[in-house]
Amino acid sequence: MKLHVNSAIKMLALAAAMTVASSASAQSAGQWTVKAGLNVITPKVESGDLSAPALPHTKAAVGTDTEPVLIITYSVTDNISLELPLGLPYKHNLYGAGAIEGTGLLGSSEVLPATGLIQYRFLSPKSTLRPYVGVGATYAIFTKTTGSGQLTALIDIGGPPATYKLDNKLGLTMQAGVAVALSEKWFMDLSVTKTYLKTKATFSTGQTQDLKFDPLGISFGVGYKF
Repeated sequence: MKLHVNSAIKMLALAAAMTVASSASAQSAGQWTVKAGLNVITPKVESGDLSAPALPHTKAAVGTDTEPVLIITYSVTDNISLELPLGLPYKHNLYGAGAIEGTGLLGSSEVLPATGLIQYRFLSPKSTLRPYVGVGATYAIFTKTTGSGQLTALIDIGGPPATYKLDNKLGLTMQAGVAVALSEKWFMDLSVTKTYLKTKATFSTGQTQDLKFDPLGISFGVGYKF
């Protein structure tokens, strides 16, 4: 992920150097923008223990995923914008942690983070560089949860294949980013989001586990102003 972030920052710096002397069109009241790019979601998991019967300190870790994203923004005023990201579900793998660290893949789940943000954009609408901050909400919809043979071996030896589900949850999302004008219509954009999200896993054996996901999102893309 560090490679993705460093590359994105270098590209934005290059774009800024190329366009600093150019005149940027206003990203102002009443304007729509569409941005296409990639978004990397890295859950920052704090796992509770799997409920009994289980080994003490049986925890879980969750993997990273990258997916394409389309982001639509509407400028309510010169400085206030509304943003709606659209995209495919993210697939996150579930791994053993704590007392069962090293046991490998336990399962996977697809997550659709339905997010809406309100943003404040700094500086003049005609500025080449426009930092911004945002706040909003994310409703995480978990689907296609599947358990592995390793999960069955850990929690239901001799029983049918173990399954689990994750509760859909609403969380607070914070955002910071910067847009760089490339021409009167085109721009590049880098943003970072942090979502505060807790959910609960319920297994087919009746056991449960609390999970704090708190995912970090890094998005980089190219956009067009209408």
